[in-house]
Amino acid sequence: MSDHGGSSHGPVTRSGESADEALHHSIEARHDGHDDHGGHDGHGGIGKYLLVFLLLCGLTTLSFFTYSAAWPWRDQPQVGWAFMMAVSCTKAMLVILFFMHVWWEANWKYVLTIPAAMMALFLAIMLIPDVGMRNRMVSQERALHMARGSDLKLLEQAAAENPLAAQAH
Repeated sequence: MSDHGGSSHGPVTRSGESADEALHHSIEARHDGHDDHGGHDGHGGIGKYLLVFLLLCGLTTLSFFTYSAAWPWRDQPQVGWAFMMAVSCTKAMLVILFFMHVWWEANWKYVLTIPAAMMALFLAIMLIPDVGMRNRMVSQERALHMARGSDLKLLEQAAAENPLAAQAH
């Protein structure tokens, strides 16, 4: 039999060594920190995961806060959107780093993530002109049903005339 470096195929005996001795050496090597499987001992235990879970709950609460009456920028929805995007990115980062174990990966993780992030940024930048000019050349049917600034004024007038309907939303 060949020696597989202490893998989990059972005790590998060498010449002159019994199976019990090989098992004893294998157990000693694992207790000395020579486990071939890497283990999850260096990941900080369950306390770190509970802390991340509580942080995720707190960030979710902050997301809901943007829809409450106590939110100071209720008249500026762009501030709420930016805040919610920041909270969402933070939550995604926590999940990726801790629950997907990327925090403990080797430096090769940068080889995978940096080019992907650069391509995503490049794609977003390339789509800006398409989004900004999407209303310039449209079909007649689409132009007929497209939202206009005057529609917003009509909606505001209707909300002022019927305040109960506006509060329901």
